[in-house]
Amino acid sequence: MDKFKLTFKPDDKQIKVKKGENLLHAAVQAGIYIHSSCGGDGVCGRCKVIIKDGDFRTEPTGRISKGEKEKGYVLACLTSIQGNLTVEIPPESRLDLEEIPEEEAKFLRLKGLFTPPEEVELAKPHLRENVFEHSPLATKLYLKLPRPDFDDKVSDLERLYREIRKGRKISIMQTGLVNIKRLGSLLRESGWKITATLGKRNETTEVVIVEPGDTSKKNYGVAFDIGTTTITSQLVDLNSKKILGTKATYNKQAAFGDDVITRIIFAAEGGGLERLHHAVIDTMNSMIKDFVSEHKLNLNDINGVTCAGNTTMTHLLLRVNPVHIRREPYISTANFVPVIRAAEAGVKVSPRGLLYCVPGVSTYVGGDITAGVLACGINETDKLTLLVDVGTNGEIVAGNKEWMVSCSASAGPAFEGSGLSCGMRAQKGAIQVVDMDSDLNVKLETIGGLKPRGICGSGYVDLLARLFKNGIIARDGKISAKVRSPRIRKAGGKYEFVVVFKKDADADRDIVITEEDIENLKRSKGAVYSAIATLFKKIGLEPKELKKAYIAGGFGTSLNIENAITIGLLPDLDRKIYKFVGNTAIVGAHQILLSYEAMKKAEEAAKKITYIELSAESKYMDEYVSSLFFPHTDSTRFPSVNVK
Repeated sequence: MDKFKLTFKPDDKQIKVKKGENLLHAAVQAGIYIHSSCGGDGVCGRCKVIIKDGDFRTEPTGRISKGEKEKGYVLACLTSIQGNLTVEIPPESRLDLEEIPEEEAKFLRLKGLFTPPEEVELAKPHLRENVFEHSPLATKLYLKLPRPDFDDKVSDLERLYREIRKGRKISIMQTGLVNIKRLGSLLRESGWKITATLGKRNETTEVVIVEPGDTSKKNYGVAFDIGTTTITSQLVDLNSKKILGTKATYNKQAAFGDDVITRIIFAAEGGGLERLHHAVIDTMNSMIKDFVSEHKLNLNDINGVTCAGNTTMTHLLLRVNPVHIRREPYISTANFVPVIRAAEAGVKVSPRGLLYCVPGVSTYVGGDITAGVLACGINETDKLTLLVDVGTNGEIVAGNKEWMVSCSASAGPAFEGSGLSCGMRAQKGAIQVVDMDSDLNVKLETIGGLKPRGICGSGYVDLLARLFKNGIIARDGKISAKVRSPRIRKAGGKYEFVVVFKKDADADRDIVITEEDIENLKRSKGAVYSAIATLFKKIGLEPKELKKAYIAGGFGTSLNIENAITIGLLPDLDRKIYKFVGNTAIVGAHQILLSYEAMKKAEEAAKKITYIELSAESKYMDEYVSSLFFPHTDSTRFPSVNVK
């Protein structure tokens, strides 16, 4: 089959592709990532590229304006390559999926490791150290075995097991045939001085590998949070429990769709599952490789990996088809996956290293939420506690050590910047803080302190609250035409508000919020609030009975709680009960990596959590419709919110 040269500008990257290859997929092959919220269905219109020259075919679409067509714009997902081609990727279409540098992570505050000094008190209670017994996923023991003689003629394997069991409560033990085959010669050649790496595989202690001499001090593991948007990792010394390094990067699966439903649909296509699997595995392996290089380690010394992610992310990580998650009655293939060899999933660590995925609760409440429950100690407190993880799905857990109830609201990707005219993820140049006075003078803070490129989730919460409090938008979200300001104008029959004029932005147009944007954000905030309200009605309690409410996730760490309540995203409660806890998924995965006790408690918690399917709750739709106003149709629920 003919192959053609494809050149991407301004990167000057070149690859060879087959005739008829989809341009969006070809860009991924070249390591160039383009916005594609819809996963390549031609619906979102965000994968616009400019054909500079060459032979191609593209399908007609209403997402490209007449003026854009004249400039050579096409949608990458609807374009096939028919000959040598040169393509320019404009800045607004580029999806930055590089590793997040430390200075940017300070803004994202992905875990709390980068928490500014003035916020340390918020993080301390939830980075719970020494809570669980230190018994890591992989343990190394240096052993001096007694030599056999006529009075002690047990086999080499029994001799090894006997020595391991001394002073330890171990019942069932096992090892692989590969270790047994080389055990006899290894023991004798090493002078009976060896290091045994032990792994916990459910209730069984496995001798993972036997090495000559003392290598017990070289024992490391990596904890991962596999988020829909972001992948975060920690390199951990399994002996000292010290975190040696933290990395964060964007999930390259975003090139195939912003949300889990879009990715599930893509996984069902020919080769889709394999592409999505490699998108996450290749990223994980790259992070591990960088850890090893930076800390001058040997890859064979990485013996354990733990992963926390939502149910779909876990399925894709393990190359398990998630297709049934989106089909009634919405059943996952597995919520509890036993400890496996990391190599089985394609994770490149020690060849016999172990991988554990934190168990989930249901199809839409996954291991990341179980890890969050563990990290916050909800499963061990007497107090009524709430955990809200606001993301593409708003996952919610309420309860205490006696009982826990959960649900998942399909909030959509609006709070992650998707589907909005000037929305973007929390990356460099994103507006994350907005303030506004009565004269509509706007003050902004962007990630990285750069000129504004767009608006991310926390920026939209601030912006909505300021517009609402200043009377610019009404309770139904419509922009008032009565207010005279150059920032308010009509476009396409509807009004929009200019947040940043083009001359002050790192964009080729004004950064605005439109009435359509407000409608999308209103639906997202309504989904989260109505889920919380429905959950409490289901359990027969009132939100005001809460003693603590944890806001988790990268979104939550930069969320202004006052503004979130003003727009009706969160219940109007005593502000003191709200605590930002950052990325609890990585905290929980880290705890499990270091403790078998934590692993068992996580499994117990996942079994204890009752899942409520909101689509089956008649009260949910009533709550949802009522929440599609700022802050709510029932103003008595938000007594502290005063507006003009």
